[in-house]
Amino acid sequence: MKNTFGNTTGVPLGKVKFPIGVKLAVIIGTVVLVSLGTVTVLNSYFIGKDVQITAEENNLSVNSRAADTVEDKLTTIRSNVFQLLDLINVMSGGRSSAVSKQAEAFFFERNQDIASVHILSAGGYGGGSGRLTGSDAEIVNARFFISNETDNGVLRSFLAASSDAVRRSCSGETIALNASPFFGIPVMSLLFPWKENGRDQTCVITFSIEGISDILGSDSVNTTFMINDSDELLLHPETDRVLIGESFKNHPLVMEMRQGNHNRDDSMQVPFVMEDGSGKKSHYYGAYQKLSVADIVMATVVPLDSVLEGVRTTRRNNIYLTGIVFFLSIIIILIFSRFAISVHIRKLTAAAHEIQKGNFDTPIIDSLNVKRGDEIGVLNRSTQDEREFLNTFAKFTNRGVAKAIARKEIDFDPHLKDVTIFFSDIRGFTAISDGFKNRFQNDSPREIIGFLNDYMSRMVNCITLSNGNVDKFEGDAIMAVWGLLRDDSLDFEKLPETDEQRASLSEKHLQHVKKDALDAIRGTVAMRYALMKYNKDAEAFTAAHAGEERALYKPHIRIGCGINSGRATCGIMGSEDKMEYTAIGDAVNFASRTESSNKLCGTDILITEDTYNILRDDFIKNKSNNFSIKDENKENEIVVEMIPVEFEVKGKGVQHFYGVVNMPGFDLEKFFAQGDAEFVPDGECLKACGSDGPKTLDEVRTMLGIPVPEYAKVNLNEEENKIQVKQ
Repeated sequence: MKNTFGNTTGVPLGKVKFPIGVKLAVIIGTVVLVSLGTVTVLNSYFIGKDVQITAEENNLSVNSRAADTVEDKLTTIRSNVFQLLDLINVMSGGRSSAVSKQAEAFFFERNQDIASVHILSAGGYGGGSGRLTGSDAEIVNARFFISNETDNGVLRSFLAASSDAVRRSCSGETIALNASPFFGIPVMSLLFPWKENGRDQTCVITFSIEGISDILGSDSVNTTFMINDSDELLLHPETDRVLIGESFKNHPLVMEMRQGNHNRDDSMQVPFVMEDGSGKKSHYYGAYQKLSVADIVMATVVPLDSVLEGVRTTRRNNIYLTGIVFFLSIIIILIFSRFAISVHIRKLTAAAHEIQKGNFDTPIIDSLNVKRGDEIGVLNRSTQDEREFLNTFAKFTNRGVAKAIARKEIDFDPHLKDVTIFFSDIRGFTAISDGFKNRFQNDSPREIIGFLNDYMSRMVNCITLSNGNVDKFEGDAIMAVWGLLRDDSLDFEKLPETDEQRASLSEKHLQHVKKDALDAIRGTVAMRYALMKYNKDAEAFTAAHAGEERALYKPHIRIGCGINSGRATCGIMGSEDKMEYTAIGDAVNFASRTESSNKLCGTDILITEDTYNILRDDFIKNKSNNFSIKDENKENEIVVEMIPVEFEVKGKGVQHFYGVVNMPGFDLEKFFAQGDAEFVPDGECLKACGSDGPKTLDEVRTMLGIPVPEYAKVNLNEEENKIQVKQ
């Protein structure tokens, strides 16, 4: 279907694919998600960096404190032992004197963690004989072995197994050894080079390191351990590793330290990776410091996973919080958009849909909230204003055409169409206008227009309720067309006569034509009732204002109506500035002539022979249907009388008019209830039509006050030329 206004499909509004509420939720949700996610990532990154730096500094600090503590402890032990030895050497009687024994007892009383002190030569303890040589010495803390339930024989075993270390120490090295595997408790030995009487010997100090472990304490994050120059474990929070004499030669930190040649006195810290038993790799930071005693290295490691666990927990909580805020935002936005936006937009959409269908007065528009101060409120007010414009536009053009334009159902290209055309005119309107001028003087235009609007609104209502379209008003005359907006192509006439589709389409077309003609007569019969009701109301109005200084009145009127069915040219006529959708052609002219013939024929409603022939078989009792109609058509029965005057119609020959008497089955109340559900018919005016209506044209004339014509003097062919040229 063509349409110069755009879309030609006339398809109703479809489903919304992407509701605005969902779009808002997605957009704002994305903003929230990106914002909080970015904050979480940046926060985690920078805090993680800060925590990592702090952990590194703390690890280095822990290692430095541990190294200082252990070094002080070892230095103190060495100093105390050397003082004891010096004291014994200067005493008279030597090491075997009672005073020396007393000094040893006092020493072990104050240094209970020391197990023994030995002065050994290179071929010292053991040496194949299992005894001390004459130059060697042994000072043993018996209480240490008793309190630890250890036999001092383990001491000999340990010293015998450490002969290589003894020789090295005698050569000038300070060596630390792990004695724990022999004692079954954390014990270590320090071997210091010792010179006495010109001999190179070693001072072996064996002592418990449990006190050192207690001083260092334990840390849930940092792990501090101590190794000797052979990478043997001397001290570790996990005591079992010390007791078995574990070597840390393959420890990643030790390997990094040895390979990097980082044996320096100051503290160092390096990153390294270490695998656990399951093969999982973890990142660590390790700080180490070489002590000034026996090449001992104090190391402290901290796992980054543990250090950053708080950061990860915070990040995880932030992610959870982001998710909660995101979903709460989505829910709030969806709720807000649904009740504050979507509901109103759906109303606007529904209103637009109804307008598109031509329902300009849809109650949806009345329900729009125009008090809102936002854009939706502006749209709501604009929609109500648009309705007022459309209703005004429809009044100035044609409501049926306006709705058809809105629905995009109208074919604007000129085309032929079979329609039924109606004309009506007020009898004696010139005299009525003069009466208004004489009565109201300068106010007569307003009074005349008020009277015409009252009359025409009643007539137009009948046309609209019977599916007709008002084409135009010409003074007091009304032109209406039934079938003007019907989408009914005549292309089937181009098909061959033998084509079955042509017969089917032709029958369908004929039914449309019959319905248009029937609707036109039904609407016109309803006008007879509406006119009688108008005259009754006009008399009451005039009587009510009779005693006033400015007496108002409405005239009693009669009208003539003409109906013809035929083929007309339909389309837009006019210019770019003013257009109207109308029908033109002989069929229209014939309808106008039919209306003007009512006065001569003494009728109020005339139909042409073409209209009569369309309805004759189904709705009019006549000779061709044996004066009977089918039961399903009785409610639409039409009673007519042929006007006994012939007239010549160009191209059609001799024709007759038919005066419409009544539609006996017409349900007047049902008809008017289409536009007014509370319609109550006037009992006195019901005689205009229906079961109480007239049975003959004479009864119509009597009811309406129409004079009986003298048919012998009527010449319809001459009446057509009302203006004659004076000779």
